[in-house]
Amino acid sequence: MSGSQYRALITGPGTTTADVPRERHPVGVFTAGWPVRCHGVVAGEESVHVEVVRGPDAVGPPAVFVHGVLSWGTDELYGFGAQRRLGEVREVHLVDRRGHGDSPEVGRGRFRSDYTADARDVVGIVEHLGGAHLVGHSYGAVGVMLAAAARPDLVRSLCLIQPGALRPAEDHPLVAEVLRRNRAATAELPTDLTAERYLRLSVEAVGLPVPDATPSRLRAADAALRERPCWDAEVPLAPLARASWPSLVLVGDWHNAPPDYRRLAGEPLKVAAGVIAREIGAELVTVPGFYPHVQEPELVNGVLAAFWERADRDAATG
Repeated sequence: MSGSQYRALITGPGTTTADVPRERHPVGVFTAGWPVRCHGVVAGEESVHVEVVRGPDAVGPPAVFVHGVLSWGTDELYGFGAQRRLGEVREVHLVDRRGHGDSPEVGRGRFRSDYTADARDVVGIVEHLGGAHLVGHSYGAVGVMLAAAARPDLVRSLCLIQPGALRPAEDHPLVAEVLRRNRAATAELPTDLTAERYLRLSVEAVGLPVPDATPSRLRAADAALRERPCWDAEVPLAPLARASWPSLVLVGDWHNAPPDYRRLAGEPLKVAAGVIAREIGAELVTVPGFYPHVQEPELVNGVLAAFWERADRDAATG
């Protein structure tokens, strides 16, 4: 996606909807409740929805956030809703992955959610921005890694929050067993499984409360039900390890997670996070909880703000 294809759709109070180049659009102030909504257009495909938040004191290169499963960019329950407030100090772009939120479907094919499509969209967004700090959670972290590997020249820093890619750690017995179980379970999914039933089963099975079956949540569940499995993704780590920009991996300690969730998801994710951090030379930070950016937003936001500031300073001094 070229820079000229990225447009801002302004829908703030007292304005008329207009499609204007990003470099000319006024910015919304989060504290006033007026974020700016943008659409990144990929040639030959419908646009993806991105919400941009920038306060009057925002400085430095922007940050692009890519959410995980059962969610969308500004979702308060699983997504990056609590990271909106970072827009007061830096322009943040909260992406709705295809098949989620206000973004269109992936397109033709068997998948409703696809990390390769996510990577293309992220590359398109950062191409227009001329560079950005990248943040990805869970499924979104896989697309972010692929985008960073494809265009390292456009990355200012990389933060992965409990990345969903397990194959980098497949030599670990625990992860190998999870991969085997996941592959078998995916192959055996009933063809008549509905999004509402999948939503309920996927969280009840690990002892979590079932979220309200809103249209947005059900759409995200339907995408997860028909996703290209991120845990089985082959992610090229060598380009990330060679990159000059800093990397950070955040992982929860999972101390307060339901036991089954900790065993089935938390332990393999922690192992994979450690392997990925080691292989790409990233700083590994453990924070309380199992949804770090949701459960500990002030802590995570502080870590991110300091990380970006340090990355900007190091880039400026060479």
